Amino acid sequence: MKSTNDERYRQIAKKIVYYRIRRGLSQDELADKVGISKSYLSKIEAPNSAKAFSLDVLFAIADGLEVDVIQFFMPVNDN
Repeated sequence: MKSTNDERYRQIAKKIVYYRIRRGLSQDELADKVGISKSYLSKIEAPNSAKAFSLDVLFAIADGLEVDVIQFFMPVNDN
């Protein structure tokens, strides 16, 4: 079960990076908006890490990126 969850965290992390870049935000800028440290955001986004994080943090990131949290669970559509 752990490896499945690790992959889920990695997929969500990819979406966070995707939307952060689309919004033109650096890790520093998003971390400041969300109220977390840049190092914590960096660990969340790291492709080789499956850093677990709370729903509260995920909701805050979604708000900071101005996306509905459900977008982190959907395939990326760049149309």
